[in-house]
Amino acid sequence: SVTIISNMEPQVTNGPTATTANGGPTDDSKTNLIVNYLPQNMTQEEFRSLFGSIGEIESCKLVRDKITGQSLGYGFVNYIDPKDAEKAINTLNGLRLQTKTIKVSYARPSSASIRDANLYVSGLPKTMTQKELEQLFSQYGRIITSRILVDQVTGASRGVGFIRFDKRIEAEEAIKGLNGQKPSGAAEPITVKFANNPSQKTSQALLSQLYQSPNRRYPGPLHHQAQRFRFSPITIDSMTSLVGMNIPGHTGTGWCIFVYNLSPDSDESVLWQLFGPFGAVNNVKVIRDFNTNKCKGFGFVTMTNYDEAAMAIASLNGYRLGDRVLQVSFKTNKTHKS
Repeated sequence: SVTIISNMEPQVTNGPTATTANGGPTDDSKTNLIVNYLPQNMTQEEFRSLFGSIGEIESCKLVRDKITGQSLGYGFVNYIDPKDAEKAINTLNGLRLQTKTIKVSYARPSSASIRDANLYVSGLPKTMTQKELEQLFSQYGRIITSRILVDQVTGASRGVGFIRFDKRIEAEEAIKGLNGQKPSGAAEPITVKFANNPSQKTSQALLSQLYQSPNRRYPGPLHHQAQRFRFSPITIDSMTSLVGMNIPGHTGTGWCIFVYNLSPDSDESVLWQLFGPFGAVNNVKVIRDFNTNKCKGFGFVTMTNYDEAAMAIASLNGYRLGDRVLQVSFKTNKTHKS
């Protein structure tokens, strides 16, 4: 199975919007920071004391997984004084904490000019490091995050990476400049393209195709097995093995993706629409509450090809669907020590 060098897709969305005492929004674009690549075991208190050492903090939040409570490796800090925010960037950006180098930058509000500035790069030399990947692309603009996908067993690069720029226009320039080019020392040209969020058009086409195909109901004993668990509280783990997807990430039929933070009225069509544009989807499953039949907030998608699954995850993790921000990752198997 496969892992990704940075353990969490760094977030570039804005933090909670600050409001002034009378309830009006303040302009927090110069005081609100996002901090990426935090060590997994760092607590909210340690996070606050690190950034509080620079100046007075109005609010700060270490972001955690809603189900497991685990740190997602990023957080937001809002200072009272813009000078302190600037000082925090100058002082703490690039600081090494344990095995991580943290990244401190302004948390920019989401706007059209910065959306879809995420690039998918394939055909990279297997020896290329994340740092060299950044050096190759840095001439085109400010890089927010970068990653190279590696094989979990061997640790070897898969020759595929992602680069997220500050602005879409920078990403467009990088495509113009590097797509089809050979980086120095490389035998093959690289491919650089947008890691696009699915467009409405393709998802509409996909859905109409799906609903016309006679065999879209995937077989399997799912609904019968569910009866056995009727009265026991289902943890995610027992639920995933119940769904018959108990090999981490990879299943007999493809790569299993865990999608979290879906709204209660989500149904399978939402997952088909989101993931279909990225490649071959074998099946999708929304996990529902036995009594209300409402979505419990999560679901699974199995995709045939690793690269397409990785692409979907990179593009959809952090994707805003309605008023919710999705968390998307390869499904892993938690092994419990007895």
